[in-house]
Amino acid sequence: MVNYILAYYQGIRDGSIVVGTWVRLLYERIVRGIEDGTYRFDQKKANRAVAFIERYCRHNKGRLAPGPLILSLWQKAFVSIVYGIVDENGRRQFREVFLVVGRKCGKTLLAAAMIAYEAYCDGEFGSEIYCVAPKLDQSDLVYSAFEFTMQKNPEFSKRTKKRKTDYLIPSSNTTVKKIAFNEKKADGYNPMLTVADEMSSWPPERGLKQYEVMISGTGARTEPLTLAISSSGYVDEGIYDELFKRGTRFLKGDSKEKRLLPVLYTIDDIEKWDDINELRKSLPGLGVSVSVEFILDEIATAAESLSKKREFVTKYCNLKQNSSLAWLETQVVERCCGPAITPEMLSHCYAVAGIDLSQTTDLTAAVIIVEKDGELYLLAKFWLPAEKLEDAIRRDGIPYDIYAQRGLLELSGDNFVDYRDCYAWLTGMVEQYEILPLKVGYDRYSAQYLVQDLNRYGFQTDDVYQGDNLWGVLQEMEGLMKDGKVHIGDNDLLKIHLLDSAIKMSVERGRGKLIKLSPTAHVDGTAAMADAFCMRQKYHDEIGEQLRNVG
Repeated sequence: MVNYILAYYQGIRDGSIVVGTWVRLLYERIVRGIEDGTYRFDQKKANRAVAFIERYCRHNKGRLAPGPLILSLWQKAFVSIVYGIVDENGRRQFREVFLVVGRKCGKTLLAAAMIAYEAYCDGEFGSEIYCVAPKLDQSDLVYSAFEFTMQKNPEFSKRTKKRKTDYLIPSSNTTVKKIAFNEKKADGYNPMLTVADEMSSWPPERGLKQYEVMISGTGARTEPLTLAISSSGYVDEGIYDELFKRGTRFLKGDSKEKRLLPVLYTIDDIEKWDDINELRKSLPGLGVSVSVEFILDEIATAAESLSKKREFVTKYCNLKQNSSLAWLETQVVERCCGPAITPEMLSHCYAVAGIDLSQTTDLTAAVIIVEKDGELYLLAKFWLPAEKLEDAIRRDGIPYDIYAQRGLLELSGDNFVDYRDCYAWLTGMVEQYEILPLKVGYDRYSAQYLVQDLNRYGFQTDDVYQGDNLWGVLQEMEGLMKDGKVHIGDNDLLKIHLLDSAIKMSVERGRGKLIKLSPTAHVDGTAAMADAFCMRQKYHDEIGEQLRNVG
């Protein structure tokens, strides 16, 4: 039997198959996991799914219809992961699958084939299979492709009964149904398989709710599967962005998720949007389901029109105009960690500082950066209102009480952070340790009382707008961290904030800004760190020589 996962990975390794960063990371993780025992691979299950699809499923449109669906290697590898990677009980490991692939690469037909496999071969008794989209005609795309396969196979059509709103397979009491959004119906769905089509177009609030309704309904199933398929799109802060952030965090190694499978075919370099070899990264079906000639024609059209270029970059390159993705890989942040860094170690040094006090009712942060022997050492302090401690522990799942005992966090005020505590920390560094911040960056929404007091004390402050204007600063931060030049010691709270940081990229501007990886995450420490790095970069000509602390 052929191991399609390994065959695909070997092609990636030897360069005969061109993929982007996210797909490479995924297959490296899967193959390494199979080798070290993290993942169990049942090749019989994997190959059975592939064989079923190629034997029974059919093209329903285009020049290949009504012929059989012959899977490309990337599709065989994908199906093998979904059905062949199993847990300790021999059941499907991945229950949420997020497939992002460029237009005309056969994702709709592949999803329909997986519906057929679940309906006639792999599902439980009483399976409920749903095709979901905002509108009924949108959910019909996958549904009608399944319907065509069913009708063209006498063995399936005999076993299947058409009803008013769905198909019923009486022998297994399985139903296949297309539905439009009805997030108010939180009860009643018990899906074995949900196909969520073109998720990038799902409206933010309603889309998130509908997705959660379908996920929450799978609790009684032993091997449920939610398959989200899409090319990129234009809707911001919706379920597509949420899954993309979760997926990239998983691929970068900083996630405890075990059931999510992100398969993200995107180009890596926006500057090469019209390079046919770069486009192989987002169009794995190039030359098979979509011709090179067609894509070259589309490139020529896009080159003459800004709106056409945006459409091409979004739908064929799979880059959102505003895309959100995890920022730092776990190993990069781990490289910054080490033994505790104390003020005594950095005494009698010039420095820069950054403060983030935009949310005085919640966690806030300040960071001092000292350069010694070409290395950057960070001191970070956090504050949290005393009355919010227990709520914050329950909400975030973070032991803030332990961090308070360790001195990383200070309880400040009752219901609001007392900005004077931040003032006392910064001035204490000057008076006790002669750590002298030459510039203090602050977000422009910080408490103005604090800024005024710092100025009166003698600090030189400057406001920092936390937008994509900081993209150069964030890039410098990332580069220095990757080079091992940044040290945060044993500050686990700052480490959490770095790992919870994401970047929202503007494809049009080619710049990104700092955001939270999830709605409940905190990045205050990262923001304060960026403010300090901004001071270091912005005023380099003025204070750069002093900051080296030579002599």
